[in-house]
Amino acid sequence: MSSAIPYIPDNAPFTPEQRAWLNGLLAGMFSSVPQAAVEAKPSRRIAVLYASQSGTAESLARRLSKELKAQGHAPAVSTLIGYTPAALAAESCALILASTYGDGDAPDGVQPFYEQLCLEHFPRMERLSYGVFALGDKHYEHFCKFGRDLDAKLASLGANRLTDRVDCDGDADEPFAQWRTAIVARLKEESFVQPRAVFTGGPEPKASLAGAAGHLGTSARSPAKTFTRDSPLLASVIDKRSLTHATSTKSTLHVAFSIEGTGLAYEVGDACGVIPINDLNLVAEILQKLRFNGNEQVASTKEGTTTLYSALAHERQITRLNRKMVQGYAKEGNCTALLDLLRPENQGSLDAYVYDRGLIDLLTEYSGAIDDPNELVALLPKLSPRLYSISSSPAAHAGQIHTTVAVVRFTAHNRERGGVCSTFFADRTMLADRLPIYVQPNKKFKLPSNPDTPLIMIGPGTGIAPFRGFLHERRALGHKGKNWLFFGERSSATDYLYRNELESMRADGHLTRLDTAFSRDDGEKVYVQDRMMEQSPQLWRWLQDGASVYVCGDASRMAKDVHGALCRIVQEQGAMTAQAAEEYVGALKDEHRYHRDVY
Repeated sequence: MSSAIPYIPDNAPFTPEQRAWLNGLLAGMFSSVPQAAVEAKPSRRIAVLYASQSGTAESLARRLSKELKAQGHAPAVSTLIGYTPAALAAESCALILASTYGDGDAPDGVQPFYEQLCLEHFPRMERLSYGVFALGDKHYEHFCKFGRDLDAKLASLGANRLTDRVDCDGDADEPFAQWRTAIVARLKEESFVQPRAVFTGGPEPKASLAGAAGHLGTSARSPAKTFTRDSPLLASVIDKRSLTHATSTKSTLHVAFSIEGTGLAYEVGDACGVIPINDLNLVAEILQKLRFNGNEQVASTKEGTTTLYSALAHERQITRLNRKMVQGYAKEGNCTALLDLLRPENQGSLDAYVYDRGLIDLLTEYSGAIDDPNELVALLPKLSPRLYSISSSPAAHAGQIHTTVAVVRFTAHNRERGGVCSTFFADRTMLADRLPIYVQPNKKFKLPSNPDTPLIMIGPGTGIAPFRGFLHERRALGHKGKNWLFFGERSSATDYLYRNELESMRADGHLTRLDTAFSRDDGEKVYVQDRMMEQSPQLWRWLQDGASVYVCGDASRMAKDVHGALCRIVQEQGAMTAQAAEEYVGALKDEHRYHRDVY
């Protein structure tokens, strides 16, 4: 009988530190095995590193780790937050899954790693083999910029690229599978063998894990039931109401779910993932265009097959186009105009074409290209969940999750269009409906551990969501720290979200300060960053008193403008140079006093 040294896997109910301690203990117990009893098995230590903002990169990193283990390797999964270039230089192989956040930035907490990596004096990395899988959103100008920059920097330091970087937009499953396959193949090609002890006979050392678990305390207990995007909770809708006036040019909803007795838990700052259903009228129109009846069997995104109707309704993205979809459609139908649009020199025209079109537009403008249902679904990306910042508090709203949803509607190419999930809420969801949801933790957007810490919260529009949760949580838990909220929208009369709650909190003193900016109420447009500048001396005093700053909302403009205003306030009130002010704000990040949840 032969047996390998036992080890504690990544999915065991221990923290990383506890797993490391246990595995070290087991390695020591087995270290007395005679050399003659050891045989070599192909294995390689591989650092699997992730830079994640919403959790996708982390999830993919853990999937990659399982695959590498199945191949006989020894993966070590770690976030790049707190990781150092020196640790990377000490590795022989590193696989990095890197999300780009906001306006081409590294995710929160990862920027210090990248800045240190870019120092001119940093040592060469000729011993390192690496691969980069980059995630991003093509709707942003700097698509996958952090992943691209990281790949280029490692190559410039002499590291050996195992396979070409993959830049992923939207559904990651297929590009990730292709990248993973290429990586595994390259690892097999490389001659990297490290011995691992395997028993060939005789009595085996006995390790008492019961004693070790006792040493680790209560965190070693079995984890509570969890719900994920692949295994969501069907939660009942218990509240749905408009937060905007009927005369508003916008529509924002408050939607609440019951999670009573389900075991689903969250913290303020987390996000609620919702798995939507496509507009069934649009699905019917697509089937009519294609002259399919919807009962055709096609490949499912899960396992096995499903009907074409179900695939279009529940599994596939049909309201947006991307280059891959246009390319596949043009090839299937030999569409000359589309093939011309795909030429490199026409990238600008292609971007304009896909910006506000969906599958129905391809079928209308270039009919007859598809006659096989499976060819159709193969072109379509997986329908992704939508994430909404949770606007409730587990302490104040026990058994409930609240979300704040801006309903997206627009007209393009003579067709009324809208956001998949927001119109699902607005038009196709009723009270008592049960929708699939899960919680996406946001470890970087939590309340300070000290309940006396002052908070400065900046959240225009639906960016108010997490701060409503913060305020209710602090009140329910009796936190004494001061609270200051900057909120902005178009009109006070029609778009003042949660007005009664906020003004009641201001009246009783729980909300120490409330500054609002309604851009269309006066002749001159005023935004939250303008209100910040007006209150510069007071805001600087709060910072000097240890306040933590939180920003939530639009990344493309608001977050940059707020950051600029914060730096100007520090520069002017602190009598600093522009560079010193930037360094001060950077120090706030390092001290976990400046948090951003932007999208």
